[in-house]
Amino acid sequence: MKAITYSEFGSADVLTLTDLPEPHIGPDTMLVKVVAAGVNPVDHKIREGYLQGLIDATFPVVPGWDVAGVVVKPGLDTPEFAEGDEILAYARKDSLDGGSLAEYIAVPVRTATRKPAALSFEQAAALPLAGLTALQTVRRSGVREGQTVLVHAAAGGVGSIAVQLAVHAGARVVGTASPRNHDFLRSLGATPISYGETLVAEAKDAAPDGFDVILDYVGGDAIETAPALLARGGTITSITDARARTELGGHYVWVRPSSEQLGELAQLVADGVVRLEIAETFPLERAADAHRAVETGHVRGKVVVTVADPTA
Repeated sequence: MKAITYSEFGSADVLTLTDLPEPHIGPDTMLVKVVAAGVNPVDHKIREGYLQGLIDATFPVVPGWDVAGVVVKPGLDTPEFAEGDEILAYARKDSLDGGSLAEYIAVPVRTATRKPAALSFEQAAALPLAGLTALQTVRRSGVREGQTVLVHAAAGGVGSIAVQLAVHAGARVVGTASPRNHDFLRSLGATPISYGETLVAEAKDAAPDGFDVILDYVGGDAIETAPALLARGGTITSITDARARTELGGHYVWVRPSSEQLGELAQLVADGVVRLEIAETFPLERAADAHRAVETGHVRGKVVVTVADPTA
C-alpha cells in the first residue's frame, strides 16, 4: 500500500510517499480503507520530536490519528461493524506506528463510530481529534446555560467547534481570533475580540464581571492573562499548558478516544448543530504540504488529506 512515512524527526521534508505492507489487525481491530485523513497541529509537533518521552515512535512512522473510511476486514471481535461500513475514528494508539496517512489503517474498534450519511468523508475526517477535544474540554469545564465563556484560538479547528458546543449549551461566548476571522466567529454565535496587547481590555469590555469558563487552545498569554479575566469561582481548562491545573486550579485535558462521544459529535454535525470549517484539502502525495499549512498556525478550520475514492 502507499503510505506517507518518516524515519527520523524533523521538518515536513522528512515526509516521504513509500510502499508498505498492509497493516495486521488484532481481534478488536478492523482494517479500514482510508478515504480521507485529518491533519492536526499535534501531528507536526510529533514529527518534530516534541512528544518524545510521552509517546514511543517505531520508525518508519505513518503519521495521523484522524480517519474516515470503509471497513475492509473486521476483526474477530468487532460485532459493532461489518465489511462495507463507513466509519470515522480518532485512531490514536499507545505508540506511533500505523497512522491514517496511508491507503489502509488498522482501527481499534473502541475509537470508531459509524459515519452518518449526511457527512462527507472529508467532514468526517476533520472531526475526530478536534471535535473530541472541544467536547471533552467543554464538559470538563462544566459549561452550562447562563455562563460567560472565553474561547482562545476560537477560529481554529478545536476552538470553532468549542464555540458552537458552548453556544448550544446556552452559554454566552467570547472568542479570540485575528480580525480577519471576526465575521466567522460572529456567524458561529460568538463575540470576537483580538489577540495581542488589547486582549485583556477587550475581554473586560466584553465581560465586565469576568468569565465563568476560559477554554485555552493556544497557551502563552491565555494562561498569563487568566487570573485577570476569570470571574470569582471561574475555571480555566487548557490543552496546552498544565499550569491551568497546577497553578490556577483548573483542568488540563489530553483528549481521549471515545466511540460514543464521536458518534454524538458526528450526529450534531449531521443535524446542522455544529458546522465544520475545512480550510483546504490535499491529495496523499502532497501530505507534506498539508503539514506545512497546519504549521503556519493561521488555518481557519481543518486541513484534510484525501486518499481514496470510496466507490472504487
